[in-house]
Amino acid sequence: MEVIICILAVLAGIIGIIGSVVPALPGPPISWIGLLLMYLWGGTNGSGEPMGTDTLLIWLGVTTLVTVLDYVVPMWFTKLTGGSKYAGWGAAIGLVVGMFVPPVGIILGTLLGAFVAELVFADKDLWSSAKSAAGAFIGFICGTGAKLLCCGLMLWQIIVYM
Repeated sequence: MEVIICILAVLAGIIGIIGSVVPALPGPPISWIGLLLMYLWGGTNGSGEPMGTDTLLIWLGVTTLVTVLDYVVPMWFTKLTGGSKYAGWGAAIGLVVGMFVPPVGIILGTLLGAFVAELVFADKDLWSSAKSAAGAFIGFICGTGAKLLCCGLMLWQIIVYM
């Protein structure tokens, strides 16, 4: 049974990392479930110390914060560069469409989606649309980077407590 729990926890960590890039999967919460499995199973680190409740709760707070920021940061960067809500929606749609041509499609889809949405729906000129697209893209990169970092560190914690 111990081996199955360890495998499930590591799989949750790996799926969490994948979910940090794939929009349909909530990466950090899935990785946190892997930590929860290690906590409930009573996994110990190299010194034989079990994972503490404080560790689990701190990671829950980090997971919640990163998940919320993933929605707020792209909008903030888009607004900072003068973009409208259309740039955010265009970036999100471009990301989903771009997933079919990984990894270049994700990057280009986000940029082009925001650019076209600003150009067509917000009726902005080329320069303003490009600036908004850059803001949406930078926000996407920051949010994705934070999720990847969070999930990578949680996977490392899962492995430490195996």
